[in-house]
Amino acid sequence: MADPLLRTLRVSNLHRPGVLGRLATALGSAGANIGDIRTVRSGPDHIVRDIDILVEDESGLARAVAGLRSVESIELLEVIDEVHELHIDGKLEVRATHPVRTLHDLRRVYTPGVAEVVRTIEADSDEAYVYTIRGKTVAIVTNGTRVLGLGNVGPMAALPVMEGKAALLHQFVGLSAFPLVLSSRDPDIIVRTVEEVANGFGAIQLEDIESPACFEVERRLVESLEMPVLHDDQHGTAVAVLAAALNACSRAGLDLASARIGVAGLGAAGTAIARMLGTVSSKSVIGFDPSPESQARLRALGGEPVSDLAALMRAADLVVAVTGRKGLIDAGLVRRGQGVFALTNPDPEIRPEDALSAGAAFAADGRSVNNLLGFPGILRAAIDCRVRRITQSMYVAAARAIAAMAQKDELVPNPLRLDVHRAVARAVARAAQTDGVARLAIPTDYQLDHPYQALHRRD
Repeated sequence: MADPLLRTLRVSNLHRPGVLGRLATALGSAGANIGDIRTVRSGPDHIVRDIDILVEDESGLARAVAGLRSVESIELLEVIDEVHELHIDGKLEVRATHPVRTLHDLRRVYTPGVAEVVRTIEADSDEAYVYTIRGKTVAIVTNGTRVLGLGNVGPMAALPVMEGKAALLHQFVGLSAFPLVLSSRDPDIIVRTVEEVANGFGAIQLEDIESPACFEVERRLVESLEMPVLHDDQHGTAVAVLAAALNACSRAGLDLASARIGVAGLGAAGTAIARMLGTVSSKSVIGFDPSPESQARLRALGGEPVSDLAALMRAADLVVAVTGRKGLIDAGLVRRGQGVFALTNPDPEIRPEDALSAGAAFAADGRSVNNLLGFPGILRAAIDCRVRRITQSMYVAAARAIAAMAQKDELVPNPLRLDVHRAVARAVARAAQTDGVARLAIPTDYQLDHPYQALHRRD
């Protein structure tokens, strides 16, 4: 399947009632989803607008353009590719926090003054968290073998995605992050490379590494490094799923603690989801995946593989599907009163409206589950507390904090809300203290307004 396209159409039309409605109808009839509409300029007779649309592919864009041009009183001025324009020169840059403008600045920032700080860190390596970038920096590590829904695109093509993750970490929790895109698919080389560069970072975030290599890489790095290591495709996804499940089950009158949970697709995300939901359910998680390795991983977690998808659908009260296969779940398999999360993007295993029509108590697709809800706050708290590792309790605390921040009409809150990320960080920091993995205590008024390391400067 071709990649979906986001484009902006700049149109001019008569400034008359009903014209915009005809414009929207033409785009919808051509299969385009309409996003934001912005007025560029307005006159007494004509108005110019930028209209964001999402189409399936280039042919879908051609149909949308043709449909627009067929409407009387509307002129298409330009098709704008804002996505590529935004990425010109990348989304990141490195800036000095203390510009050097005078000799006095130079002597403090570099030689001879920097020697004092070198000696301080030589005497106590933990001082690097205070006096270097380490206390606010994340390495985002990938080899580009499992990117979004795109598959193995390679390390270079994965770089824009990693830059996006880094930009989000900085915007929402003030962490600096830098992509490390590795060419190797060999877990030994990936692990050794990360171990060699880890001293320059406060945390490691693994991204878009193919299964099963991702499991080995994460396990070995957690064992060898006394610092937070987060594989976002596993644990970030699982945190968001648990948050959505907590609210969905509560509103539908389904007790998640006693529910039978079924997971279809036991790759990186599915395995982590099974582990996460298994911590809040009194029953063992059942799962379906044709891979013997995936089935063995589920058994190791205490779960039970089933023979086929139909068996899973019959037994599970809550079904979470992360198979990557569009339309896999037939509506006839849905049981009345069942919950269904079909999370494959951009096309789910079953459309939520079809699952609901078949009797599901609640249903959602991948738009309801966004990793952005979890990983910024988790990493910020983990670095601020200087945790040795991220525990399962910390992930569960993040999920419960996310669920608690949702409004009445939401399964999960808007991921752009800063207060959500603050709440996640506070909950994760408390869980780190309880689990005994934190090396620094946090203040009761922990708010993330300033780098936490500033509270620990030398007298």
